[in-house]
Amino acid sequence: MSWLKDVIGTEKAIIAMCHLLPLPGDPYYDKEKGMAYVMEKAREDFLALQEGGVDAVMFSNEFSLPYLTEVKTETVAAMARIIGELKSEIKIPYGVNVLWDAKKSLDLAAATDAKFVREIFTGVYASDFGIWNTNIGETIRHQRRIGAENVKLLFNIVPEAARYLADRDIKDVARSTIFNNRPDALCVSGLTAGSETDSAVLKQVKDVAGETVIFANTGVRLNNVEEQLSIADGAVVGTTFKYDGKFENHVDKARVKEFMDKVKKFRSSKGL
Repeated sequence: MSWLKDVIGTEKAIIAMCHLLPLPGDPYYDKEKGMAYVMEKAREDFLALQEGGVDAVMFSNEFSLPYLTEVKTETVAAMARIIGELKSEIKIPYGVNVLWDAKKSLDLAAATDAKFVREIFTGVYASDFGIWNTNIGETIRHQRRIGAENVKLLFNIVPEAARYLADRDIKDVARSTIFNNRPDALCVSGLTAGSETDSAVLKQVKDVAGETVIFANTGVRLNNVEEQLSIADGAVVGTTFKYDGKFENHVDKARVKEFMDKVKKFRSSKGL
């Protein structure tokens, strides 16, 4: 039995992404519509996910493109405002993801009582954002300093739009990440948001992960969710819940419900 049952309420859990529009300080922030519009759309998307039946939600600054690896204070402040305003309406577990800054994600989690964070916690990469380095030792010490030690850490070990500088086998990455860093979960991704996670890679990671939870992190859809969940312990789902399954669109509650009905049927068939 993994921590998923205690924290999210079920095994084979579906964490839905609530993608926030560009925020103050972001290049594509709409200054005329302002935060009121960002807040309105965040509420609509969140409620569509919650009412559609997802197990948990993760708030992320998905449209803060192009991403920073050292995120500005105004971004975290805006995200905290949104979650704070929504908090009375949130009935399911939630997490946060401040792209791509592990410490800022933990700061936001501590401030909003989030249950989990997803980040690039380990590794050095050649990426679309330049050379991308991490400092897991300092990050975990920061987590303890701010009182966020109970926040579950979801390690993305196949970063989107990036590749390890060293030529390392994914199984070796999974083994060493688990041994050295004790992650609560490993997330296995495709190349970009919405790109299908390779089932063969997912299985390789699962085979060496032992008791560590494994998430399919991108590209889980209605037509592959059973295959992905037959390997992984859960999935992080964003794009497929949107109108026409397009990344840039808002959430379609009917798509969420159809997907979650299939997931619940799958879980029931497994006695979960």
